[in-house]
Amino acid sequence: MTNLENWLIAIGLSMDCLAVSIASGIMLKKVCWRTILTMAFFFGFFQGLMPFFGWLGASRFSHLIENVDHWFAFLILAFLGGRMIWESFKEEDCKKEFNPSNLKVVFTLAIATSLDALAVGVSYAFVGINSVDKIISPILIIGLVSFIISISGLLFGIFFGCKHNMRVELWGGLILIGIGVKVLLQHLGVFAK
Repeated sequence: MTNLENWLIAIGLSMDCLAVSIASGIMLKKVCWRTILTMAFFFGFFQGLMPFFGWLGASRFSHLIENVDHWFAFLILAFLGGRMIWESFKEEDCKKEFNPSNLKVVFTLAIATSLDALAVGVSYAFVGINSVDKIISPILIIGLVSFIISISGLLFGIFFGCKHNMRVELWGGLILIGIGVKVLLQHLGVFAK
């Protein structure tokens, strides 16, 4: 995968973080840097850690399925993207459902929003990332983007509340599906890698 694709995947994955961060910012109502940085750190850390675990597990058996690995990568990215698109159309109210300043809540949200990243890590193994030094760059990009987008989402939620519905999960889903299609078409020989 190219560096651009890694950045696009990171942006796509961080849309869950952005949606949760905006909702958390709405609940915070005022800037509290300790809470903002704690939440952003946990989101970035787990978004970066989960692809590593997914890659580590999948790289152990990717040689057994290398003839169909591109289909697995496509299906994983298309499923995740489709699920994000589906969830973007669910109605959500601006109501207080969790406490974003509680460390247990932040930890739980960080894990929940990073499960998609675990599956993306599996797809990295299927597209030829076969060593630790090759996976480091993508996971650092994913972690950094999630950290920055989480801070942005929290601040947006604090300052703008429920006034804007940007359907960020829709755009993240479209990005993941697009990259999945590109991986599939490359392996089918439609265009060069």
